Amino acid sequence: MAAIDVRHLRPSELCRLLNSAGEVLNERQLHRHRTRAGFRIGDATHVDLFRYVAWLVEVRHTPRPEADGDPYGSLKERARARNAALSLAGRDIGELPEVVHPERKAQAERNFRFFCESYLPFTFHLPWSPDHLKVIAKIEQAVLHGGLFAMAMPRGSGKTSICECACVWAVLYGHREFVCLIGSDEGHAMDMLESMKTELDGNDLLLEDFPEVVYPIQCLDGIANRCSGQLYQGERTHIGWTAREIVLPTLPGSKASGAIIKVAGITGRIRGMKFKRADGQSVRPSLVVIDDPQTDESARSLSQCATRESILAGAVLGLGGPGKKIAGVMPCTVIHPGDMADNILSREKHPEWNGERTKMVYSFPADEKLWARYAEIRADSLRQGHAGEEATEFYRANREAMDAGAVIAWRERFNPDEVSAIQHAMNLKLQDEAAFFAEYQNEPLPEEDVAADELTADQIAGKINRIERRAVPIGCNHLTMFVDVQASLLFFVVAGWEDDFTGYIVDYGTFPDQKRAYFTLRDARHTLATVTRASGLEGAIYAGLESLTAEYLGREWRRDDGAMMRIERCLIDANWGSSTDVVYQFCRQSANAGIVMPSHGRFVGASSQPFSEYKRRPGDRIGHNWRMPNVHGKRAVRHVVFDTNFWKSFVYARLAVPMGDKGCVSLFGDRADQHRLLAEHLTAEYRVKTEGRGRTVDEWKMRPERGDNHWLDCLVGCAVAASIQGAVLLGAEGVAQAKRQRVSFAELQRRNRR
Repeated sequence: MAAIDVRHLRPSELCRLLNSAGEVLNERQLHRHRTRAGFRIGDATHVDLFRYVAWLVEVRHTPRPEADGDPYGSLKERARARNAALSLAGRDIGELPEVVHPERKAQAERNFRFFCESYLPFTFHLPWSPDHLKVIAKIEQAVLHGGLFAMAMPRGSGKTSICECACVWAVLYGHREFVCLIGSDEGHAMDMLESMKTELDGNDLLLEDFPEVVYPIQCLDGIANRCSGQLYQGERTHIGWTAREIVLPTLPGSKASGAIIKVAGITGRIRGMKFKRADGQSVRPSLVVIDDPQTDESARSLSQCATRESILAGAVLGLGGPGKKIAGVMPCTVIHPGDMADNILSREKHPEWNGERTKMVYSFPADEKLWARYAEIRADSLRQGHAGEEATEFYRANREAMDAGAVIAWRERFNPDEVSAIQHAMNLKLQDEAAFFAEYQNEPLPEEDVAADELTADQIAGKINRIERRAVPIGCNHLTMFVDVQASLLFFVVAGWEDDFTGYIVDYGTFPDQKRAYFTLRDARHTLATVTRASGLEGAIYAGLESLTAEYLGREWRRDDGAMMRIERCLIDANWGSSTDVVYQFCRQSANAGIVMPSHGRFVGASSQPFSEYKRRPGDRIGHNWRMPNVHGKRAVRHVVFDTNFWKSFVYARLAVPMGDKGCVSLFGDRADQHRLLAEHLTAEYRVKTEGRGRTVDEWKMRPERGDNHWLDCLVGCAVAASIQGAVLLGAEGVAQAKRQRVSFAELQRRNRR
């Protein structure tokens, strides 16, 4: 008997085939299951009908083997044919259901608002505010016609849900064939993708009108392993369903055929993103959705904000490929003044993004006295363990007067135990005013200084002296350098000093040069190992020190009056990990052995023994919170040890001195933005006043949100080197007097005999 393709039989023909085989399904069995093949018998369907009929046709209707054949071989062949038929039947999704509401589907094709309201009614169940309608119109414009759009909406306004819906809308109708979803990190973007997968897999309204997309997805039953084998009319659907991407099924006549939604973190691997479809065509992203691209930590960091802005302008907007513009939508929240979101939303700094900044409250109530009384009643209620019912009753009784002058963005947004959106907004403001203005008004309050002498990165970056890089000011008599040794990079600072400790940062950088304005030690692209090609860590550090010191210690530095200067003292950090021995070896063998010197910073806390109480040994050289022990031990190289807490406070005080005053430290150049990363390093630590052993000292600690402090260590080391060379801050206790005191040789001999 010839094989029968049951996929193309009508239901009546299938019934006849079943009856002829003597196999009849009762009504209870038919009503208990749903079909995956699309065959209907009356009003009921059967999940195993396709497989069952395939088995009947391929096995029961196969002629028995001839007597002179191999019975066992024929049995194996029948089993193979049966398994193949069952496998094929299980993989093929059968015929697609019909579109239930073609008019609704057609109307939503170019109407994003209608799509949201029609297909996601449980997500968008409240009436739209005017701000919502404005944002929806901008997103619709970006998806259909291109362009960039950034929006800042109050927390909880549904901006992320709107953007997720925009991604689904864009691919279902074929408006965009490749959507890239970018979050503050990859995990954030994967959470958004999971939300969209839930809609595609479980939304019955989408199944009714988009069976060409949703039905094959639901046939997977949530099992991603079925993707590679899924068939439609005998052809693979090439569907993809992973944690990082969705590839919609490739079906004839589907506008969404082969569309892709892929995720990435903004600091992850973005460049060169592309996908090769089943037809062999290589596609690149045509729509990018960047949801809240910054974290609380990155928003506080000038360098991280600048890094993410540069990634956005370069890697993200270049995803479309050469000569192609990409459409972009970015929902965001302003966390701190001047952060990434604040800059992107500024139409002066980034007009290409068409920033839209919405608020929860556009005008606050005029009667401040009534609201102050409301705040007192609410606070008393909460202290007594209540939920603020008394304050709500007070508001209900005085609502007309308390609402006067208020303009609220979304009148339908308030909690069940509240009376109005105005009350809801004022409750949020009373709960935490700073968080309210940042999260709900997108106008964060200026940050207050922790102390009167606390410096910000902006203040330090703004201390520019308008002198060219590597040019030494005329008043400088000392030129010092410090090198901070790390496994992959050498950080360095060169500073010029007057005798009264007025300082100038003449140059700073890394070896190897990273050739970009913003970076961290962790993401260094050019490292000591790659540049020096040394076989080991110690060899790479040694070769890096040789190259760096040869360039900087071997050159002459021109002073403003034409005099040529050289670096007098270069200290090299010998504290890091396994670098101590190689630093000592380098200083001993260096061609600049009289200039370079190993250094060790020591944490001297309030309970530690201060440098002034160390017992002096013969040959030791003692300075202001630093000392050079006499050469002894196996290394046979003189080194310097200094109190890091004291010298960090010293340098911090110099940075706080106003421009033009004695003892001020300033930065080269005429642009504050070129020193943003340096300023991040210089403010990477904070001080804590600590008492112990009858004295109070500053103990410096790393800020948890900051990553690198290496140039702070370098500037501190330059100041120590300047003190070694004779720079003295006027008024420093015991320093100036010690410098002017003369001691005869006979007096020195008498002191030694004692």
